Amino acid sequence: MVKFLDKAKIRIISGHGGNGMVAWRREKYVDKGGPAGGDGGRGGDIYFVADENMSTLLDFKIKSVYKADRGENGGIKSMHGACAKDLYIRVPLGTMVRDTKTGKIIADFTENEQTILVAKGGRGGRGNARFATAQRKAPQFCEPGEPGIERVLELELKLIADIGLLGMPNAGKSTFISAVSSAKPKIADYPFTTLVPNLGVVKKSDGGSYVIADIPGLIEGASEGVGLGHEFLRHVERCRFLVHIVDLTAENPVVNYKIINNELKKHSEHLGNLYQITVLNKIDSVLPEDIEKYKKEFAKISKDVFTVSAVTRQGVDELLYFIEKKVDEIPKPVFEVQVEEDEGAFDNDDSSFEVNKIAKDAFVITGGKINRLASVTDSRNTEQVIRLQNILKGMGVFEELKKYGLKNGDTVILGHLELAYYDDEFWGEG
Repeated sequence: MVKFLDKAKIRIISGHGGNGMVAWRREKYVDKGGPAGGDGGRGGDIYFVADENMSTLLDFKIKSVYKADRGENGGIKSMHGACAKDLYIRVPLGTMVRDTKTGKIIADFTENEQTILVAKGGRGGRGNARFATAQRKAPQFCEPGEPGIERVLELELKLIADIGLLGMPNAGKSTFISAVSSAKPKIADYPFTTLVPNLGVVKKSDGGSYVIADIPGLIEGASEGVGLGHEFLRHVERCRFLVHIVDLTAENPVVNYKIINNELKKHSEHLGNLYQITVLNKIDSVLPEDIEKYKKEFAKISKDVFTVSAVTRQGVDELLYFIEKKVDEIPKPVFEVQVEEDEGAFDNDDSSFEVNKIAKDAFVITGGKINRLASVTDSRNTEQVIRLQNILKGMGVFEELKKYGLKNGDTVILGHLELAYYDDEFWGEG
């Protein structure tokens, strides 16, 4: 059986920007052609897209890490590296997205094809052609591409249906939804047959349709976590109204009806006050005099009461006509989910760094920005080394090194670079 999944945690990583390039024009008859290093391409963005054809988060159980492509590095002759393709991740309609780091809800998908950016790709680094000025005609350096953004996000699904179908286990909800729609739930004559919510699409007389969500059977204590139903109560919160299926063959149908409604009130005030149609099911297995007795009893506690047999379809058409009328009358509830501004989608600052003393006269500096700067620096090129040390000064790296006892002549290692330190300056070794 396909597992229904309504919560998932995933890791996303947007694309790394491509590095710029140091290059020169080398053409016949062109004297001192000048810098011609191209820019790196932008890394791929990551978007979420709502898809009404998805009904579970199962895909995110199978795959939990999503990574966009990186941009290409810049080329010679001022050629820009290609930008990476953006990554679009499809999620079910009704999905809420929460940033696990901040706890903020950053997206709530309520419309089909709704698209939201969740991680911006890194900007491509500039090539040396970008740094040429009247005073500096031959820049010997370029920029590394910016990193992508890495986030851990929690997805929570709340099914968006017009009608929520409720009732005790074995009340006949699955049989009812199979009788009125094309849904084919697993049906058997024992409690807790339905382990997952089922969605059924019912056609209207005017050619439209509405969606019924068959929620797994509730039992007493469900709102506190007893049984299966508490896992799915949130899925009826966005319904227009409820259809409450009551099993007339049960020992005490009225008590069962009150138990379910009590659990709805405990879960939320909104659910407790949501309009309900009461459907007395299995009249094919109850004596006519008992049916009349229950109709009178339920008329005292419920405004709209219908008697049906989901198996034989007796009374079903009359009920569907009434439901269709109510779907047209009752608007979909509007929920003000507090979606907060998502700064995390653009925050790719990785300027933090770490200093480790590996010997009496040797230090290693690590960090995202440090590693990227080192990757585009040639220790034999004085201009590139000077630019690197100016950036490190601005980041406070030299101050931090001195706290660890850095002195003249010591070796500082950054990525593939191994440099000698002298009075806030580096000198390449070899």
